[in-house]
Amino acid sequence: MNIEVAKQIIKKGNYDNDLQNIAEKIFNKERITFEDGVLLYEKAGLSFLSSLANFVRESKNYDFTYYNRNFHIEPTNICIYKCRFCSYSAKDKASSWELNADDIIAKVNAYKEIPVTEVHIVGGVHPDRDLHYYGEIIKSIKAIRPDIHVKAFTAVELDFMIKKAGYSVEEGLAKLKEYGLDSIPGGGAEIFNENIRTQICHQKSNSNVWLKIHEAAHKLGIPSNATMLYGHIETYADRVDHLLKLRDLQDKTGMFNAFIPLKFKNKNNEFSEIKETSLIEDLKNYAICRIFLDNFAHIKAYWPMIGKETAQLSLSFGVDDLDGTIDDSTKIYSLAGAEDQTPSMNTDDIKKLIIDAKRIPIERDSIYNVVPEN
Repeated sequence: MNIEVAKQIIKKGNYDNDLQNIAEKIFNKERITFEDGVLLYEKAGLSFLSSLANFVRESKNYDFTYYNRNFHIEPTNICIYKCRFCSYSAKDKASSWELNADDIIAKVNAYKEIPVTEVHIVGGVHPDRDLHYYGEIIKSIKAIRPDIHVKAFTAVELDFMIKKAGYSVEEGLAKLKEYGLDSIPGGGAEIFNENIRTQICHQKSNSNVWLKIHEAAHKLGIPSNATMLYGHIETYADRVDHLLKLRDLQDKTGMFNAFIPLKFKNKNNEFSEIKETSLIEDLKNYAICRIFLDNFAHIKAYWPMIGKETAQLSLSFGVDDLDGTIDDSTKIYSLAGAEDQTPSMNTDDIKKLIIDAKRIPIERDSIYNVVPEN
């Protein structure tokens, strides 16, 4: 969006001085404060936020919207933690399942001749599986597909498997890099406020551990993504505090690839009484995340979580990435009541969705290198 067009939209809106001052900061490419972030959540309307978020998005990425060819592997739903918001982990032995190493390799072999560029591996924190168990699986994956990017294991999974193997965080991550780990996803961050974490996932690795693991990975040359679980019992101030901690770490390392807001879904978990956020709140959240995280190159809408139509709308609220083809290989959000129970799109589907939103589709690899068209 041209800066003069954006300024005219803001001017015509006749917004109060506080919002006008924030807008001026954004147009001058100045960093906004914690207080500014909270104010945007509390007072700014969708038109105002869309104009600012679009300005930031297009300043960084023009009309380009990225996607990749990927599939997921979820090794198990057996988990030592019982997070109250989680719909994925096994509630009892009868509902538990586990893929062994041969099962996982068979899934990778099914993609041996398919032009995917990434395998995404996350699951429950299994009590009997350490770094070497999963490291050997990564090594086997690389033997089958040396070209594929392995993005695997949340910081929570890494914390457990590294300790179980008797390593420090730095040693464990270095060992996983030797096995073939290329990057790590952003899951497990939830909300960094420890009072909230105590209420929603009190057993899980705390926020300092999450941040420490990502910082250590970055220092070893392992990039990562970041997430925030929103729409449960957190406040707007909690969201901005979370974004601020991520922005500070990105200032130090510069190794976060993308930020993904993750919407709380209320099916099959202990928070079923909490009403899910509205479409307006979802779009507001995307926009403010884009505005606040000035040092993140990309904001991703995870379409299996919010649905294709909302993902398409988010492209007008700061989002420039729609994740990938998925190929119905994840059930984490399906079990939580996501709209799309069989999440899969081919590249033509994704490109059409992007083009219909008047954006330009760009196929990328996992670290945002452009994949040339065949």
